[in-house]
Amino acid sequence: MAVVYIAFGVIFFALGAAGTVLPLIPTTPFIVLAAVCFGKSSPKLHTWCISTSFYQNNVKSFVKKREMTVKSKVILLSTVTIVMGLSFLILSLLHVTIVAGAVLIVIWLCHILYFGFIVKTDKAQKRKPACSAKS
Repeated sequence: MAVVYIAFGVIFFALGAAGTVLPLIPTTPFIVLAAVCFGKSSPKLHTWCISTSFYQNNVKSFVKKREMTVKSKVILLSTVTIVMGLSFLILSLLHVTIVAGAVLIVIWLCHILYFGFIVKTDKAQKRKPACSAKS
């Protein structure tokens, strides 16, 4: 069964990688599916994946509490905006139909709405305690 999960993980990862350069192919869902497949293929691989700094800094709070820090949201939405903008530019240079551009804009707006307004924002930031004044 592990071989099947690894095979699907490779396929989903390849589709996600293709989605980074090809317009209208989603990247994130395929990368998430690849991570799930790789995680289920091996407990060691799963442990390694959740111990990476990327997971700890960007994904852990979303998985556990369904919330993200402001910094994570800004990074995610900035990246999505840049990638979608480049995809839109490529579509317009290739004179692809207006429907494809409209679909891309709808996908971008859904990202903005979901991560900007639906996913809760983690307001508890790690701050150094203020110096207490001694009387």
